[in-house]
Amino acid sequence: MTSLASKVFGKVDRVCRHLPVFLNTFLVFSITGEVSYLVLVEADQQTTEWSGWWKAVHLLAQYFMLGNICWNALLFLQTSPSIRGVFLGGDGMGQGWRYCYTCETHTPPRCSHCYDCKVCVLRRDHHCVFFGQCVGFRNYRYFLSCLLFMWSGLLYATLMNAEVFIVILKEGVTLHSVMLLLIPWIMLVSGQVSPGAFAFAFIADTCVVGFLLVSAFFFFHIILMFRGQTTREWYSTRRPYNLGVLGNLRHCLGVRWYLCWLCPLIPSPLPGDGIHFQLTGSLDPSR
Repeated sequence: MTSLASKVFGKVDRVCRHLPVFLNTFLVFSITGEVSYLVLVEADQQTTEWSGWWKAVHLLAQYFMLGNICWNALLFLQTSPSIRGVFLGGDGMGQGWRYCYTCETHTPPRCSHCYDCKVCVLRRDHHCVFFGQCVGFRNYRYFLSCLLFMWSGLLYATLMNAEVFIVILKEGVTLHSVMLLLIPWIMLVSGQVSPGAFAFAFIADTCVVGFLLVSAFFFFHIILMFRGQTTREWYSTRRPYNLGVLGNLRHCLGVRWYLCWLCPLIPSPLPGDGIHFQLTGSLDPSR
């Protein structure tokens, strides 16, 4: 009985871990589909000869952002930031190294154990519940690039959905319009609105809320990157790994930091191994 309960709990736990990924994927594609519909309808209403170009440019921008979001998210999930397969021994152990009793190994500075991933992570930033994986040394570039295109995509979608808000509020700020904007689910269940109106209101609300949340995460990590810190180091007044703005960019995004955000396939090797880090004031530029 105990074995059966353990198996069931294990399966439920795995499903719950992947649920945020499926939910985010569904929302991203739903928003893209809704905005594409708005673009196509708006373009069809234009009578000028440039309507085809207008539609093509907007669709190209949308799917460029969608492609980068999906590609960076996929590479983020496929790139493990853990210590698995990494040789940590040798004569490099020194100040800042600690012993992890769970992994039963010595770990370098800026490395810490994640109890969700059940492993130590190199230059661990935090465990991302939306992806179900830790953000660390090797996948930080993909995480930040994904945030960038999610932020720009949600900003674009919010602006495109301004017309939806105008349509909902065209008769003034009434109880019906306010409830449709704030609690569209209740309006749908109670039969006050059609499924189509609910879908537009729900996606428009999701764009606004998502844009605010992603903006907070994105700009917080931009500040951390410029400061040469991780989320775990944010509360510390010391910044021993701050190498200046350009140095910090290189150590987070790689040597091609100025190009790699355009496409996840652009190679941008990281100047380090995630074990040894150049300190502030160090004269060795190769590490």
